[in-house]
Amino acid sequence: MNKKLIDWGIFILLSIIWGSSFLLMKIGMKEGAVQLSPYQVASLRMIFAGLVLVPFAFKAFKQIPKDKLGIVILSGVIGNFIPAYLFCIAETKIDSALAGILNSLTPLFTILVGIIFFKIPSNGQKMLGVLLGLVGLCLSVVAGKTLHFENFSYSFFIMLATICYGLNVNMVGKNMQNISAINIASIAFSFSIIPGMVILYFTGYFQNDFSSAEIIQATLAGGTLGVINTSVASILFYILVKRSGIIFASTVTYAIPFVSLAMGLLYNEAIHPLRLVGLAIILVGVYIVNKRND
Repeated sequence: MNKKLIDWGIFILLSIIWGSSFLLMKIGMKEGAVQLSPYQVASLRMIFAGLVLVPFAFKAFKQIPKDKLGIVILSGVIGNFIPAYLFCIAETKIDSALAGILNSLTPLFTILVGIIFFKIPSNGQKMLGVLLGLVGLCLSVVAGKTLHFENFSYSFFIMLATICYGLNVNMVGKNMQNISAINIASIAFSFSIIPGMVILYFTGYFQNDFSSAEIIQATLAGGTLGVINTSVASILFYILVKRSGIIFASTVTYAIPFVSLAMGLLYNEAIHPLRLVGLAIILVGVYIVNKRND
């Protein structure tokens, strides 16, 4: 019982942290006279994520088996570095509703990648749970809103990011069970600092006027994305994968839109009844996916 309560506690905390990422990306790239590019916001996210974990990386480098070091670094590239840029680029052209729907493809790709490349068995029960969650998410996102599909090609950036997530979840679940979460995250993100700095330099970030409040705010948004929404969240996610399995951990994506919904309440946005129905369907889907662990 205690184990399940802890698992659900991590699940909820991850939902809150990752659910705020969309707002922080918008703050970093907000429209105006002065703004940061998606490449700069994503680079700041990776750099801050790496810097906060550098003190742990030296110890981790010694503790991680040499034959696992390469796959840990690859996990950071596939599961965090590449998706960070893909999401920022996509959100310059598509609305948050469509982004939320496409982000829910993560559990589906987790299952498909696991079956195709990792020979991980699945069953109809898990597929049913994932599909129910997807239906609930779509219902909650579109309720009372009009979707805009301009620049639809940019949606494929998010689809590619979810494939990366699915691949990374399977890599962690299969190859890193004996490696601590902090060691995985510290090595993975520390190796992102240098390429992140290179991208910042060549995109002109250091030529900005840092006396500008807008630049400072955007930089702080990118830094928060790195420290909290990437480093801390990734450690929690690795812990959840190792504790409860890759399928349950990946379904955290279903709860993310409801954090945005809660934030919307602060700005006097009305809650459409269909969104509550969607939330109920999502929770049923998560339960069905996790039922095998009961």
